[in-house]
Amino acid sequence: MTERHDDAPQAGAGTPEESSPDARTERGGRGMTRRRALFAGGGLLGLAAAGGAGYATGHAEASAPAGAAKGAVPFHGEHQAGIATPAQDRLAFGAFDLTTESPAMLRELLREWTAAAELMCAGRPTGAVAGHPEVPPQDTGEAAGLPPAQLTITIGFGPTVFEQDGKDRFGLAAKRPSALQPLGALPGDELDPNRSGGDLCVQACSNDPQVAFHAVRNLARIASGTAALRWMQLGFGRTSSTTRGQVTPRNLFGFKDGTNNLRAEDTKGMDRFVWVGREEPQAWFRGGTYLVARRIRMLIENWDRDRLGDQEAVFGRSKVSGAPLTGQAEFDPVDLDIKGSDGVTVIPPNAHIRLAAPAVNDGQHLLRRGYSYTDGIDPRTAQLDAGLFFIAFQQDPERQFVAIQKKLGVGDALNEYIRHTGSGLFAVPPGIRRGGFVGEGLFRS
Repeated sequence: MTERHDDAPQAGAGTPEESSPDARTERGGRGMTRRRALFAGGGLLGLAAAGGAGYATGHAEASAPAGAAKGAVPFHGEHQAGIATPAQDRLAFGAFDLTTESPAMLRELLREWTAAAELMCAGRPTGAVAGHPEVPPQDTGEAAGLPPAQLTITIGFGPTVFEQDGKDRFGLAAKRPSALQPLGALPGDELDPNRSGGDLCVQACSNDPQVAFHAVRNLARIASGTAALRWMQLGFGRTSSTTRGQVTPRNLFGFKDGTNNLRAEDTKGMDRFVWVGREEPQAWFRGGTYLVARRIRMLIENWDRDRLGDQEAVFGRSKVSGAPLTGQAEFDPVDLDIKGSDGVTVIPPNAHIRLAAPAVNDGQHLLRRGYSYTDGIDPRTAQLDAGLFFIAFQQDPERQFVAIQKKLGVGDALNEYIRHTGSGLFAVPPGIRRGGFVGEGLFRS
């Protein structure tokens, strides 16, 4: 589905644009980068020889696939990992604002992120954890000795990379993926701008929370001078299954979540609803997808005081078995037409399961990949700030997420118990070839 370009510049290889005086000046404008700090001046070369090689060592190892730790998810492929990969149990999600308007610096950041991500996903540090006392370590060290625990790192671009306030910041507007448009205001939104948006996103998933956090932390360190974290969300307890071998998990309301989610084994469904195909005019983006992230606070205290019958009516499912109210087992078909003795449909008109069903949404599906979260106590209410960090991948956000959310935001009985407090939309490029870097197609003529 993706187009391969084996003659593209290799990660770290110079191009005429990078070698130009303007490009050198642009890189110098952000102060001393990590690479320049390590190698500018003979004294630092001596430090590298003494054991402070740091990033130079990590960068050289990034292209060597041999020796990946047990439990490592393959880094290269047609699509980025962390989408169809079996959902791990822990999440660290970071959204970044670019602090440069230099295309050369953006490209270099993506190269450095790719090199570091490949190392971390293989269970290796991004560089030296220890070395000369006068040189900062090139890996923060908290994941030293830990296996990758199925770590995946997925990187995406927000709409503002291509246009911001009517300005073509990086000269990339002509390469903008066709469906990458701001989500706009949606019913029920109570969005905090400090938890929304971003130029770039990093989704790190692992079965070890420290490994996932380490990934975003180190990419943030690498980005210093080029991009800064805008917001970050940690998640635990996946709230959907992405493969048939996974048991359906429960959300913080105690209900099974994502019973009818797409599964990676459904390749036809993935091609139809998740992966961008040849209909996309931007050839570089074919094989990619779109990520929608929503921070959905659950009003847990209110929910916990509601009676079981009301809770089940809100979802349209049994709390214990997960079965639709019209069935006996979790995966029984959802029958929206069955009526009770009172002549009213068994599944209420405003039940979540009804309004989210593909049958009433033009047959549309999403690949859900969300997590539960808790961020302590809301000081304004003395109640838990906890809920669902919703993540969904799709082929066209307007046709899929936006259309479904407009219906849910108006009529869903669940709205009494939730608040949408954060939002983000990102175009996730296709997979990374060996020797390449994420989003490299953006920089080809």
